[in-house]
Amino acid sequence: MQNDTRVSPLKDDRVRAVLERLLELPRLPPGGSPSDHSEISSDPFDYAGYGFSIRPDQGDLIYLLCRGMRATRVVDFATSIGVSAIYFAAAMRDNGGGIVIGSELVPEKVATAKRHLANAGLADYADIREGDARQTLRSVDGPVDFALIDGWPNGQEPSLAREVIEILAPQVRVGGFVMNDNAEPDFLQFVRDPATGFISMRLPLQRATELCVRVC
Repeated sequence: MQNDTRVSPLKDDRVRAVLERLLELPRLPPGGSPSDHSEISSDPFDYAGYGFSIRPDQGDLIYLLCRGMRATRVVDFATSIGVSAIYFAAAMRDNGGGIVIGSELVPEKVATAKRHLANAGLADYADIREGDARQTLRSVDGPVDFALIDGWPNGQEPSLAREVIEILAPQVRVGGFVMNDNAEPDFLQFVRDPATGFISMRLPLQRATELCVRVC
């Protein structure tokens, strides 16, 4: 976040300090993302040291929307090293209480995310579940106000994003938001089908941020 002229909505210096440190770390390995280069490994366990994190403007939007809708139950897939979970958890705390239900496959990243949340003073607002999101998110114990679907590209269909939205869609309340960071074609096909109850639009953030709201 160095040399960033944005005015962040996050006012907690402790939270901002952790995010600034994390956002200065390399997001991607030198070879780039598996979604961009089919010749490099697509095994998420090979990238335990890299965050593949959302960008600050995406995180700020998550925080603003969650504050505005008074969200109390949100889902973070995939949690990775905890950047998006911190934005979510800050909103839960500032809303007076709530929970971030995260899912992360790689055990090292689960431990890292929990440590970063603790350093930000937000550990009490997060439940980071280790394992395959297609199992860990089958029940989140209540209606979802907001879900981030930013999962690992598996190079096939159905994509993980499509599988996870199919699991989460019945749990998202009317008026709840879903944000997707990779614009997987089969994910877009799902949320843009009126029969699924969502409407969505592409946002000029990162390279392909899709924001959806459940309307029925």
